[in-house]
Amino acid sequence: MKKGLAVLMIMFVFAALIGCGQKKYEAQAINEDVDVCAVCNMQVKDGAYATQIITKDGRSIKFDDIGCMNKWKSENGTDQIGMDYVRDYNDKSWVEYEKAAYVYDPSIRTPMAYGIVSFKDKKTAEAFIKEQGVGTLLSADDLTKHTWQQSMDMMDMNDHEHIEEDNGAHGEMNMNSNSGH
Repeated sequence: MKKGLAVLMIMFVFAALIGCGQKKYEAQAINEDVDVCAVCNMQVKDGAYATQIITKDGRSIKFDDIGCMNKWKSENGTDQIGMDYVRDYNDKSWVEYEKAAYVYDPSIRTPMAYGIVSFKDKKTAEAFIKEQGVGTLLSADDLTKHTWQQSMDMMDMNDHEHIEEDNGAHGEMNMNSNSGH
């Protein structure tokens, strides 16, 4: 009995030491007053398109579009990334990049016109495709092979809406309207 208890105690201490050595990289809240995209310098809205990287040293790097985050990764590598997060399109909860499901279509309006929205699971992504009648389901692995081209038609529309917003016109926030850029 004492030997079994001693082994159990050693296992508990070992497990506690291993657990303490692991660092948690938590997503940080978006502050629309000060947060700007690390790539395009546009304001990061606290919405469905925001993404962020938490570096191994605890810094939060925020982006207004998943395409901007991809561009940052391409230019800076992934060695310093502790965790990367995307937002669930429906409820805006933070989701680990690797665990999310993605939908791509060039007609999907996103802040920088990359046409990709993220979801917490495959089921909700598939429901979005069915509801919208467009889109290709992608995984994080699929995104490594994605072409990451911006839709010039959507960029032109976003530029036009920036002018309208500056003049006081406001649209409803959904897939077919500007996200606030």
